[in-house]
Amino acid sequence: MQPAADAIHSQHASIEIDASPEAVYAMVSDITRMGEWSPEAVGGRWIDGGAGNVGDWFVGENELPERSWERECQVAAAEPGRDFTFVVGGVEANCTWWSYEMEPTEAGGTKLTERWWMVNRTPAMAAAVTDAPDVYADRTGPYTAQMLQATLENLKAAAEA
Repeated sequence: MQPAADAIHSQHASIEIDASPEAVYAMVSDITRMGEWSPEAVGGRWIDGGAGNVGDWFVGENELPERSWERECQVAAAEPGRDFTFVVGGVEANCTWWSYEMEPTEAGGTKLTERWWMVNRTPAMAAAVTDAPDVYADRTGPYTAQMLQATLENLKAAAEA
């Protein structure tokens, strides 16, 4: 899923993985396993019997050395082998989006692109604009870019193991 035209921040990274788009999709759509690849997300749990379909909700669990937090997220796209996208706070709140797009490669693998974009700030991000502008700038810039790349490299290593 492409970032919205009115996104106030966005980042993306891509990597080629020697695994099928369906295998890569199975990994990224299993939110309980995200902690295996992400430097920040430690996992998640589905709410009310969700299983990864459009409209399903989950709680994403995150941790950094200085703090930990949870956010409710809603699945916005769930196309096996193509696209798994979710949004923090739900589609209606339209805050922070995370998208994993898979494209088959000529060699039989997958080009995986992870996208992150923000349309509306979550309450924590809105507070950071004035309370911690340097943290906010890093979060929307270099930190997120590095996190996306690290996640993709870790996914590649796991998929190809």
